[in-house]
Amino acid sequence: MSDHHPDLEEKLGADVEEQLDEPRMYKVLLHNDDYTTMEFVVSVLQQVFHKSPAEATMIMLNVHKSGIGVCGVYTAEVAETKVGLVHYLAKKNGFPLKCSMEEA
Repeated sequence: MSDHHPDLEEKLGADVEEQLDEPRMYKVLLHNDDYTTMEFVVSVLQQVFHKSPAEATMIMLNVHKSGIGVCGVYTAEVAETKVGLVHYLAKKNGFPLKCSMEEA
């Protein structure tokens, strides 16, 4: 006698697929201030967010002109790590650069 139950396997497979939701995504944001240099912001964007020099410059200019700029969109854990790294680098270099995250 076989223990093979195709109907049960199909139902279980469907239940598992329903439970697998995409992780929430978060935007990592840089905030403008009057002290952090543009060069440092470009450097952070290249080091932490792996942006090209041109892309880093565009984001930095957006932060400078509008007061805030999106560095990237990541899962919560990755976003938290990047925010912490930006704050660490800013403090180490004597800048008050603020970085935050918000749900995308």
